[in-house]
Amino acid sequence: MNDSDLQMLVLDELKWEPSVNAAHIGIAAKDGVVTLTGHVGSYAEKMAAERAVRQVKGVKAIAQEIEVRLPSATKRADDEIAKRAIDILKWDISVPDERIKIKVEHGIVTLSGEVDWQYQREKVESNVRFLSGVAGVIDNITVHPSVEPREIREKITQALERNADLEASTIGISVDGSRVTLSGKVQSWLERNAVEHAAWSAPGVTHVTDHINIKG
Repeated sequence: MNDSDLQMLVLDELKWEPSVNAAHIGIAAKDGVVTLTGHVGSYAEKMAAERAVRQVKGVKAIAQEIEVRLPSATKRADDEIAKRAIDILKWDISVPDERIKIKVEHGIVTLSGEVDWQYQREKVESNVRFLSGVAGVIDNITVHPSVEPREIREKITQALERNADLEASTIGISVDGSRVTLSGKVQSWLERNAVEHAAWSAPGVTHVTDHINIKG
């Protein structure tokens, strides 16, 4: 696939995504690397655009340079955003809200603290991302390791073997403490994401380094 074809596929995908207004997004493609520029009206829309591009066949990497320009109607004071963030985490029983710290500066929310599972970290970020007035999220939350490296590797391997769309034997898994390194080759970005998701889903994983290549 040449660069112009990939660029058109990405544009079509962004136009297809209902939560994204593609009119103000610029797209450049070179050797499988897609650069996104322009502006959107919310941080959630920026992340939705990135997720949509990741699904396009032929995309190997993304350079995310989209700017968030909040409409005047959605702008909020930092203290208001902070209070709403605290409230929404209290309402979500799946996350340990008492262990999460929140700082807001110029609409940028910085999250810190410690959780037991990666899905809890993702849930905190997701909850805050959709709040009105949020221009960006910096996630400094850490996952507290609670299992042995051998068990982590076994859990990841089992998850890959259960996935019918993946050839688990082609994926290398190295575990050092609570840090996982992935290697090998897959057919698409979606497969690569599936492997990385499996690694993050294992209990006790605090860091994943993805060295998996996409066959081209």
